[in-house]
Amino acid sequence: MITIVSDDKIPFLKGVLEPYANVVYLPGNKIDNNVLQKADALIIRTRTRCNEALLNKTSVKFIATATIGYDHIDTQYCNSRGITWTNAPGCNSSSVMQYIASAMLRIAAGNKFVLKDKTLGIIGVGNVGSKVEKLAETLGMKLLLNDPPRARREGKSHFTDFDTVLSEADIITFHVPLNMTGDDKTWHLVNEQTMKKIKKGGWLINSSRGEVVDNNALKTFLSAGIISGAVLDVWENEPAIDFQLMEKLFLATPHIAGYSTDGKANGTSMAVNALSEYFDLPLKNWHAGNVPLPSEPVFSIDGKGKSDEDVIWEAVMHTYDISSDDNKLRNSPSDFEKLRGSYPIRREFPSFSVNLKNCSGNSKNILAKLGFNVEQL
Repeated sequence: MITIVSDDKIPFLKGVLEPYANVVYLPGNKIDNNVLQKADALIIRTRTRCNEALLNKTSVKFIATATIGYDHIDTQYCNSRGITWTNAPGCNSSSVMQYIASAMLRIAAGNKFVLKDKTLGIIGVGNVGSKVEKLAETLGMKLLLNDPPRARREGKSHFTDFDTVLSEADIITFHVPLNMTGDDKTWHLVNEQTMKKIKKGGWLINSSRGEVVDNNALKTFLSAGIISGAVLDVWENEPAIDFQLMEKLFLATPHIAGYSTDGKANGTSMAVNALSEYFDLPLKNWHAGNVPLPSEPVFSIDGKGKSDEDVIWEAVMHTYDISSDDNKLRNSPSDFEKLRGSYPIRREFPSFSVNLKNCSGNSKNILAKLGFNVEQL
């Protein structure tokens, strides 16, 4: 029987693999080289760095991270040692889209403008960025897309260069991997020089990787009022975040954009399926079941006297109001990891049914496109 070491915060996993493996559950930052001496497989999140220090002289043959990102895995070292690794691309893309929807609606409401009058710049148009693109189109926003790898493959006609996005977009959102070097380097993609090019009155949202934005430069530019504001879900030096920077942000959250319950279930399912494929376990089509329902899966909106964006606001905020996570972090910033580890149930749009009264057909169409189950009364 194989031995698997797993991060104990991966949801819906306990009891699934036990019929076929010895499973050891530990906090992600407590998984060390000694623990892995006789382990065959590892299931992790971003908090476990899989490098030579962790893996040297262990029996680990397979690593699954239940996350989109995999910059915490030294892929070159794993490949050189014949260690198979896998991530979970797209598992929480809809969760991040929901987060961006709530963030942009909060920005618009707090600054008395409507989103359909604004231009959104999306940096990185992969699994997540593509869903944010559809969100913006559904809300009637203009779009500027930047994705150099896709532009090289598909041609540049649908894409815009980075500097143009900076200078023309009203809101810029980042959905890129962390690349430390190379033509597509994203480390400090936003820095002192590039931040000078951001449109006056522009907004910045980062829910990708903390190191994509130079946090010190951002703090300086926010202090000087050179950009209107920023929303950060990811930070340099997590969980030891910059409290002074947090105070200057419009919204600040503890790396939870992708933490919907649906996204977590998807990530766990993809990890279990990949591990089962590798070790030939009878769980190749397994998917997390018994995902908890939201507290109010059915709700109503009376649109009398309200604009389409007002109706969208009510629906999105019913599913997820980003200000709640912002308040929790500001009230207890030193509890960054605790807030992540005890994150409450958050379901995505398709888990909700909304009954509309006195709403326009356009409101109904927008909500349906976002994934809500809609009934017009």
